[in-house]
Amino acid sequence: MKKEEVEKLLHDKVEAGEHVSPILPDSIKNYLVDIDGTVGDDIPNEEPERMLTAAVYPDALKTVNKWYEQGHIICFFTSRLEEHREYTEIWLKKHGFKYHSLLMGKPRGGNYHWIDNHIVKATQYKGNFTELVEKEVTIEVFKD
Repeated sequence: MKKEEVEKLLHDKVEAGEHVSPILPDSIKNYLVDIDGTVGDDIPNEEPERMLTAAVYPDALKTVNKWYEQGHIICFFTSRLEEHREYTEIWLKKHGFKYHSLLMGKPRGGNYHWIDNHIVKATQYKGNFTELVEKEVTIEVFKD
């Protein structure tokens, strides 16, 4: 799905007569996918010379591209610095990843706790990039 097609799917959310963040239809997921250690070899920012030669994880490539073909939004969200954008785009293209956007500069260090006004679902990559399954877990939330 091209960027223009994504824009057509978005529709304004209105609360109390005010236009707020646009939302996607329930059938479309907005995937934020890490790069290093998730879809390919884990390359630290301190070793950018390795970024172009990192091995790709074939199951990740297959799954991400399948999600793209199903009409989901793919955004790579990486701790790589803005100065590494060109290398990163070359690597993604070389391996055939299909995606809509690339966000650089994700905070480093892990242990993320994402706070947002939209529903956020997190999936930790643990060595297998497979179909997502439902699982009950305990999470931290704000008190009502």
